[in-house]
Amino acid sequence: MEGIQHKTIAVNGINMHIAEMGQGPLVLLLHGFPELWYTWRHQILHLSSHGYRAVAPDLRGYGDTTGAPPGTAAYTSLHVVGDLVALLDALALDNEKVLVVGHDWGAVMAWALCLYRPDRVRALVNMSVVFTRRNPARKPVEALRAEYGDDYYICRFQEPGEIEAEFAEMGTKRVLRNYLTSRNPGPLFLPKGIGFGDSPDNPIPLPSWLSEEDLDYYTSKYEQTGFTGGLNYYRALDLNWELTAPWTGAQVKVPVKFIVGDLDLTYNSPGTKDYIQKGGFKKDVPFLQEVVVLEGVAHFLQEEKPEVINKHILDFFHKLLASSSCCVG
Repeated sequence: MEGIQHKTIAVNGINMHIAEMGQGPLVLLLHGFPELWYTWRHQILHLSSHGYRAVAPDLRGYGDTTGAPPGTAAYTSLHVVGDLVALLDALALDNEKVLVVGHDWGAVMAWALCLYRPDRVRALVNMSVVFTRRNPARKPVEALRAEYGDDYYICRFQEPGEIEAEFAEMGTKRVLRNYLTSRNPGPLFLPKGIGFGDSPDNPIPLPSWLSEEDLDYYTSKYEQTGFTGGLNYYRALDLNWELTAPWTGAQVKVPVKFIVGDLDLTYNSPGTKDYIQKGGFKKDVPFLQEVVVLEGVAHFLQEEKPEVINKHILDFFHKLLASSSCCVG
């Protein structure tokens, strides 16, 4: 990680920690749950060595970013996009349009950024989570509960403090180890008192792409902050639905490349493959350039296959910038 600079910038009423490296067109890297800026370590190094300025924040409620209120109501997509726009105001030169890469909840917020402020985004590489068309007839949590039941992980996350207490009993490191090593493409269930269903007496081996040192970094940060900040994004799902009524039917109108692993639970959720393959995705995201499905790859693809992801990101951004007569790296 030598050469990566760390800063704290006051944005939108919070103090946002960022990791950055390089010079050139700005690439904003948005992490998901339970991640941090650190999930982009490979991309930061690679992008910065190829003529880009890579910036990876700890999003509101995560890691070394501080100052966000504890309540769920402060974690809507409008708040997070507000943070990102203020960050771009502080970092981008002359209001330049920036390149964005998102994963998991970072992908959700990247879609929102492009929907609310397309004037600030040149192009997007999004991973794992497709664009979600707002259904005006049904709230998200109600729909998920009807589809999967009360033990589905997003449903289990809804009651403040409940899952945090269970995670505390399991231990932060074991929770993160379970999450980051999961390769089950089916829906994730966390029944009360059972959690991930594994025994604390049975060791969970780490894959080759995740070291004990990596896991220790995540663990140290979550032991400081707890999980509530990240969980609040799930708890704001219905509030997001209420607040985003004006965008019902709106399209994402920036150039997009989408990447997902075929073992990702998001890709295998009901309706997602049809949405991608039968034209719904392209209808909602009319400038969708390419969809890449990586075989044998699970949810944390930018860590599992960094070289592959780096190439996809660079190829897409190089092509777009070259077509705009911008030469980098």
